[in-house]
Amino acid sequence: MSDDTSSTGSTPDFDTMTRDIADVPAVEVITTVAVHLMSAAAVNLGLAEEGADHKDLDEARKLITALAGLVTAGAPEIGSYHAGPLRDGLKSLQLAFREASVVPDEPGQGPGEKFTGPVLGR
Repeated sequence: MSDDTSSTGSTPDFDTMTRDIADVPAVEVITTVAVHLMSAAAVNLGLAEEGADHKDLDEARKLITALAGLVTAGAPEIGSYHAGPLRDGLKSLQLAFREASVVPDEPGQGPGEKFTGPVLGR
Protein backbone atom coordinates (compact mmCIF):
# COMPACT_ATOMS: atom_id res chain seq x y z
CA MET A 1 0.00 0.00 0.00
CA SER A 2 1.20 3.51 -0.79
CA ASP A 3 2.35 5.99 1.84
CA ASP A 4 -0.01 8.62 0.42
CA THR A 5 -3.25 6.92 1.42
CA SER A 6 -5.31 7.60 4.50
CA SER A 7 -5.73 5.13 7.33
CA THR A 8 -8.63 3.55 5.43
CA GLY A 9 -6.33 2.93 2.48
CA SER A 10 -8.90 4.18 -0.01
CA THR A 11 -8.04 7.84 -0.66
CA PRO A 12 -4.86 9.91 -0.73
CA ASP A 13 -4.07 11.79 2.46
CA PHE A 14 -4.04 15.28 0.96
CA ASP A 15 -3.45 16.97 4.31
CA THR A 16 -0.16 15.10 4.72
CA MET A 17 0.84 15.72 1.10
CA THR A 18 0.10 19.44 1.48
CA ARG A 19 2.16 19.67 4.67
CA ASP A 20 5.03 17.83 3.00
CA ILE A 21 5.20 20.22 0.03
CA ALA A 22 4.77 23.19 2.35
CA ASP A 23 7.98 22.15 4.11
CA VAL A 24 10.03 22.29 0.90
CA PRO A 25 11.82 25.62 0.39
CA ALA A 26 10.94 27.46 -2.82
CA VAL A 27 14.55 27.34 -4.03
CA GLU A 28 14.41 23.53 -3.95
CA VAL A 29 11.16 23.42 -5.89
CA ILE A 30 12.48 25.84 -8.53
CA THR A 31 15.81 24.05 -8.95
CA THR A 32 14.15 20.63 -9.05
CA VAL A 33 11.77 21.74 -11.80
CA ALA A 34 14.71 23.27 -13.70
CA VAL A 35 16.70 20.03 -13.48
CA HIS A 36 13.70 18.05 -14.78
CA LEU A 37 13.36 20.45 -17.71
CA MET A 38 17.10 20.19 -18.40
CA SER A 39 17.02 16.41 -18.34
CA ALA A 40 14.02 16.19 -20.63
CA ALA A 41 15.57 18.70 -23.05
CA ALA A 42 18.84 16.76 -23.12
CA VAL A 43 16.98 13.54 -23.96
CA ASN A 44 15.07 15.30 -26.74
CA LEU A 45 18.33 16.71 -28.10
CA GLY A 46 19.59 13.14 -28.42
CA LEU A 47 22.23 13.57 -25.69
CA ALA A 48 21.12 10.54 -23.67
CA GLU A 49 22.05 6.91 -24.22
CA GLU A 50 20.50 5.70 -27.46
CA GLY A 51 20.07 9.40 -28.21
CA ALA A 52 19.00 9.13 -31.82
CA ASP A 53 15.98 7.05 -30.78
CA HIS A 54 14.64 9.91 -28.65
CA LYS A 55 15.72 12.96 -30.63
CA ASP A 56 12.90 15.45 -31.13
CA LEU A 57 14.06 19.02 -31.67
CA ASP A 58 10.54 20.45 -31.58
CA GLU A 59 10.04 19.05 -28.08
CA ALA A 60 13.55 20.14 -27.07
CA ARG A 61 12.80 23.70 -28.23
CA LYS A 62 9.70 23.86 -26.01
CA LEU A 63 11.53 22.50 -22.98
CA ILE A 64 14.52 24.81 -23.41
CA THR A 65 12.23 27.83 -23.80
CA ALA A 66 10.33 26.88 -20.64
CA LEU A 67 13.64 26.39 -18.81
CA ALA A 68 14.89 29.80 -19.97
CA GLY A 69 11.72 31.46 -18.72
CA LEU A 70 11.97 29.72 -15.36
CA VAL A 71 15.66 30.46 -14.88
CA THR A 72 15.32 34.08 -15.98
CA ALA A 73 12.30 34.76 -13.79
CA GLY A 74 13.51 32.69 -10.85
CA ALA A 75 17.14 33.84 -10.71
CA PRO A 76 16.50 36.96 -8.59
CA GLU A 77 14.49 34.85 -6.16
CA ILE A 78 16.92 31.94 -5.79
CA GLY A 79 20.21 33.88 -5.85
CA SER A 80 23.32 33.51 -7.95
CA TYR A 81 24.59 30.48 -6.01
CA HIS A 82 21.70 28.43 -7.41
CA ALA A 83 21.01 30.38 -10.60
CA GLY A 84 24.59 30.27 -11.94
CA PRO A 85 24.72 26.52 -12.56
CA LEU A 86 21.19 26.62 -14.01
CA ARG A 87 22.22 29.35 -16.43
CA ASP A 88 25.30 27.34 -17.42
CA GLY A 89 23.19 24.25 -18.07
CA LEU A 90 20.68 26.29 -20.04
CA LYS A 91 23.41 27.78 -22.22
CA SER A 92 24.85 24.33 -22.88
CA LEU A 93 21.44 23.08 -24.00
CA GLN A 94 20.92 26.14 -26.20
CA LEU A 95 24.30 25.55 -27.85
CA ALA A 96 23.59 21.82 -28.26
CA PHE A 97 20.28 22.71 -29.90
CA ARG A 98 22.05 25.06 -32.31
CA GLU A 99 24.56 22.31 -33.19
CA ALA A 100 21.81 19.69 -33.64
CA SER A 101 19.72 21.86 -35.95
CA VAL A 102 20.07 21.25 -39.68
CA VAL A 103 19.05 24.87 -40.30
CA PRO A 104 20.26 26.92 -37.31
CA ASP A 105 18.09 29.72 -35.97
CA GLU A 106 19.22 33.29 -36.43
CA PRO A 107 21.00 34.68 -33.34
CA GLY A 108 18.35 35.67 -30.82
CA GLN A 109 15.73 33.35 -32.37
CA GLY A 110 16.84 30.05 -30.81
CA PRO A 111 15.00 28.32 -27.99
CA GLY A 112 14.76 30.52 -24.93
CA GLU A 113 16.75 33.35 -26.48
CA LYS A 114 13.84 35.75 -26.13
CA PHE A 115 14.55 35.44 -22.39
CA THR A 116 18.34 35.10 -22.39
CA GLY A 117 19.41 37.05 -25.44
CA PRO A 118 21.48 35.52 -28.27
CA VAL A 119 23.63 32.53 -27.33
CA LEU A 120 26.72 32.18 -29.49
CA GLY A 121 29.74 29.92 -29.24
CA ARG A 122 31.20 28.36 -26.16
